[in-house]
Amino acid sequence: MDVGLPRMDGYEVARRLRAEHDGRMMIVALTGYGSAEDRARALAAGFDEHLTKPLDVERLQQLIAKRSRATA
Repeated sequence: MDVGLPRMDGYEVARRLRAEHDGRMMIVALTGYGSAEDRARALAAGFDEHLTKPLDVERLQQLIAKRSRATA
């Protein structure tokens, strides 16, 4: 999910999803904001991972595979 969404930013969406689903889903931030502070803010909001644009598709596939193995 992009963190720079209109009306409700991705940080708030992640907080709400995390509260509703209690860790049963993987939430990945995909953003142009790539500083250490941006990463910390995303993780604090409930994102499992913080990826920067442009998307590294191989990295995303690795994250999905890792999550799939952990929940199998």
